[in-house]
Amino acid sequence: MKDNLPEKGAIVQRDRETYAIAPHLPGGVVDPDTLIRIAEVAKKYGAAALKATSAQRIAIVGLKEEDLDNIWADLGIKPGAAIGLCVRSVKICPGTTFCKQAKQDSLGLGLKLDEKYHGMPMPSKLKIGVSGCPNSCAEPAIKDIGIMGTAKGYNLMVGGSAAATPRLADVVAKGLSEDEVLDAVERILTYYKNSGTKKRLGKFVEDVGLEEFKTQVGL
Repeated sequence: MKDNLPEKGAIVQRDRETYAIAPHLPGGVVDPDTLIRIAEVAKKYGAAALKATSAQRIAIVGLKEEDLDNIWADLGIKPGAAIGLCVRSVKICPGTTFCKQAKQDSLGLGLKLDEKYHGMPMPSKLKIGVSGCPNSCAEPAIKDIGIMGTAKGYNLMVGGSAAATPRLADVVAKGLSEDEVLDAVERILTYYKNSGTKKRLGKFVEDVGLEEFKTQVGL
């Protein structure tokens, strides 16, 4: 029986014979030529479907194991970190780049976070959400690290998840600038990585205590 192939960025499907891959598309923003190339590769290798994912990627579903290396070569895109103990995704709303509702440049900030942290090893899986306004289209309140734009800057949240036991993130700072967010996220992830825990961030925060956690990361 086949299993996932992390080294090929491939997740085995229900039939236990075929695989899905998800090329990394930071923030879900893609140019037409890249979109066409994904479709052409999917067609060339007989994919069963293309699926938009919750991590703002396009999964190519129903691929044969023997084709995976050639598929990645044809795509010319690095895999999305869909499995493993790492920063799985940075979900980003359109922000002031595109959206009239946005209060902050969530797309610009989110892409900086994606470039630095996507795929970085962590004690458990970790997801980040960056929204440009309180409409929270990137769902920051159910991400391990959530960032929400307001008229007064960014609010920072930690410890959310939409797992089997959902957890709303705790707000740990308000009215931050972009640079302050970047500094805070670096401190949070450094503390988390060096803690020795194997728990997801929200459970770790509960163990440490929210106020102690904030003290340790300088918030």
